[in-house]
Amino acid sequence: MRKQNDGKFFQTTKRGEIQELKEELHANDKAKQKDAVKKVIANMTVGKDVSALFADVVNCIQTDNIELKKLVYLYVMNYAKAQPELAILAINTFRKDASDTNPLIRSLAVRTMGCIRLDQVTEYLLEPLRRCCQDPDPYVRKTSAICIPKVYDINQELVEDQGFIEILKDMLSDPNPMVVANAVAGLAEISDTCGRDLLDLYNNATIPKLLAALNECNEWGQVFILDALATYCPSSSGDAESITERVTARLSHANPAVVLAAIKVILKSMEYVDNTEVLRMLAKKLNPPLVTLLSSEPEVQYVSLRNIRLIVQKRPGILAADVKMFFCKYNDPVYVKLEKVDIMVMLVSEKNSEQVLLELKEYASGVDVDFVRKSVRSIGRVAVKLERACERAIMVLLELIETKVNYVVQEASIVVKDIFRKYPLRYEQVLSALCDSLEVLDEPEAKASMIWILGEYAERIDNVDLLLDSFLENFHEESMMVQMQLLTGVVKLFLKKPQSTQDMVSKVLKYATEESNNHDIRDRGYIYWRLLSTNPEATKHVVLGDKPSIRDDSQTLERGLLDKLISDLALMSSVYHKPPDEFVTRITTAAPVADNDVQDDDEYDEEDRQARRREVQQELERSGTEERANGLGSRAPAPAAGGGGGLDLLDLGGDGGDDLVSSGPALPQKMPLLMSTSPGQNGKTGFGVMATLARHNGTPQLMMTFSNSSPMPLSGFAIQVNKNPFGFGPSAALQVPDVMPGSTADTSLMMQPGQLLSNTAPTNPLFLQVAIKNSLDIFYFNVPFELPVALSEAPAFGRDQFSEIWQRVGEGRQHSIDINASGSLAVDSVRSRLALDNVQYVAQRQSPDGNLTYMYTSATTTNNCAILAEVWVSQQNSTVKIVTRTETPVLVPLFEAALTNASQQDDAATFFGEAGACNEILQVGNPTGG
Repeated sequence: MRKQNDGKFFQTTKRGEIQELKEELHANDKAKQKDAVKKVIANMTVGKDVSALFADVVNCIQTDNIELKKLVYLYVMNYAKAQPELAILAINTFRKDASDTNPLIRSLAVRTMGCIRLDQVTEYLLEPLRRCCQDPDPYVRKTSAICIPKVYDINQELVEDQGFIEILKDMLSDPNPMVVANAVAGLAEISDTCGRDLLDLYNNATIPKLLAALNECNEWGQVFILDALATYCPSSSGDAESITERVTARLSHANPAVVLAAIKVILKSMEYVDNTEVLRMLAKKLNPPLVTLLSSEPEVQYVSLRNIRLIVQKRPGILAADVKMFFCKYNDPVYVKLEKVDIMVMLVSEKNSEQVLLELKEYASGVDVDFVRKSVRSIGRVAVKLERACERAIMVLLELIETKVNYVVQEASIVVKDIFRKYPLRYEQVLSALCDSLEVLDEPEAKASMIWILGEYAERIDNVDLLLDSFLENFHEESMMVQMQLLTGVVKLFLKKPQSTQDMVSKVLKYATEESNNHDIRDRGYIYWRLLSTNPEATKHVVLGDKPSIRDDSQTLERGLLDKLISDLALMSSVYHKPPDEFVTRITTAAPVADNDVQDDDEYDEEDRQARRREVQQELERSGTEERANGLGSRAPAPAAGGGGGLDLLDLGGDGGDDLVSSGPALPQKMPLLMSTSPGQNGKTGFGVMATLARHNGTPQLMMTFSNSSPMPLSGFAIQVNKNPFGFGPSAALQVPDVMPGSTADTSLMMQPGQLLSNTAPTNPLFLQVAIKNSLDIFYFNVPFELPVALSEAPAFGRDQFSEIWQRVGEGRQHSIDINASGSLAVDSVRSRLALDNVQYVAQRQSPDGNLTYMYTSATTTNNCAILAEVWVSQQNSTVKIVTRTETPVLVPLFEAALTNASQQDDAATFFGEAGACNEILQVGNPTGG
């Protein structure tokens, strides 16, 4: 049978395709019906909105054709959240299919119901799910096992009350290994969500069951089981040895994920093994799989190398003899080369130092600037780490300095400074070579290092005063780092050669104390001046005293963090070298609260819906007439103060509860987004960022606080923002003063929308990818923000425009949530609070019984996407219902989340107002709010 070319379904069709698809979906010919569903899926895949065909596609679900059924189920999973009313109509078919004679259809039905993340569906799913957990077919059971955590994510209490946790635990004893693996995965996910250990690995029967299933399940099942075993602490040395014997065979698996998971289990067990010979054998067995990972594709190599760095720090003996395996190949990507160089330095020893230094020398003559810089710095790290290799490292550095290549010489001067710090008064033969290369130094760190060397070895350099004076000529143009070193270097020179440098020290002290605008430089200048004028001998002890020795710990992680990352081997945290809580944001969405006092849309029949549409249209027209009569145009202004009447500034009026609204929302607190322990692009640490993106004075602003915990001042700040859905980009260059060690600096940058458009849909949650460059390194972090930041200050829609879009979107694509407040609500307070988030008032009407007020609002994003809302405010309870319609469905959860977060962050008086000041309904067109 000739295979059909499904690519034709992705071809662009002519206008009116929705109507044509609808007709094809109702065709009697099953083949034509299946092709129509494929076209719908193709449109859905490329991002077109085909939710209007929901009911028509669901009608096709009654079929014996498995391919067609799969396509319909795929469509239902994608659009069920936007069409919950219609999704429930398909539940009976799901329940029927869950009892089908074909196990594939049974599992497909359960899987689909689990993927429809609606609380309304959950109650219908429980019985079929319970039945499928006991199904005779293992494929159905394994699908059910992975479905339970999905249901748990929707309704935790229901899953626990109905005993599904115990069912999952019982499935650990299933004779089929894939069922066991999925049960382990399900329990692990639920444990991670609820914060309790549900796997019960310390039960004597559990570990043998998992080890028995390990050999027979597929590769991803093995990963689940191995991850679970890695959390188990063996009860004895014999227990640990037994586990390693069973797991060792996984080290030769073809899948790198299985190999790393097995290594993680063995490393954990090795901590409990007492037998030295067994430990030696295990270390020997871990060597080949780690080396084999280096022959994979570059992306896998990079992940492996990041994990190997942790393993080498934890147990350096495993790869101590294999440093050659980390020598770079000519065709390695630069990100792989940089990791390999770091590992080479970690593994260097007196036996292999000659080989490593020769290899690094070769790299330093390459063409990739970043890689060459890394190689030169690594030569210095080898010298600092191994005293016996230092002589050879100095010779290599001398050869590199003689090349006169700008960036090579600059890096060499920095590492030579570190070598002199580690081994003072040795290797002075390099001084003349550095002094001859002064003219190529143009980077602040290189200049500062060279000035330190000149001041430290002033008595051994003949023309040191001339060399330092050449830097002094441009004192005010230099960065703060260079100015600091220049000030200290000249004072050192004066203390060593006071007769010939008195004018120079006077000049630099004058520059620092009288002409500098930097507080730190002025303070240091005054300290030196006071010391030199009162007690020169004491100054020598302070400035020329012995300095503590240094050691290379730039790539060393703190012990507690290392142990945590080793337990997370093969996970993202082992690649970032950060604990998960530093880069993972967990979003918890509360289920909507049902309120019997507020009438739900589902209670309307079609006649009620039509009548309600007419009421909305009439109210919009009536409000427009009133607005024009009052001279307000299409937009009524928000009340000058909440709660009707003027604002009592001295609070003498008694119960003016709503006046809190008029003050406007406080700026969001800055959040720590980059820890000072987080490495930059080149592995440097010490730079921290707290930031927030919020609207201030009508414009989006990125407000940041930079902190410096490194030993050197930070300067040369620049910012780059990645492309994003709203196109936010900086409207000016980043202006930040130099940040001294241990201090902080605040800055604010106006963000202009529409500059850096990515032409992609917004993510949930929203965030901005930012890179900050400074003299230390380049650092990357994400800045989360809420949708109101991207809502423009555009006026409210006119009644005709609102009505047109509202009707065009239709009730089929609307979504609603309930927000609870403490205490009764005042309509004008809700209106005022929404206006603070640029959700603009359009019109309002009352229900016939006077208990509900329907307020209509509009909002427009900076990229001109409209969001319309109908806000139900009840006079009898504290619930606000928000019904949202938009032609851009991806904005709905962001809009709802912003309003929900606002209600949670503000107290009831601030967000909704208290009803004591005004319980009357705000009439459209009345600017006083009375």
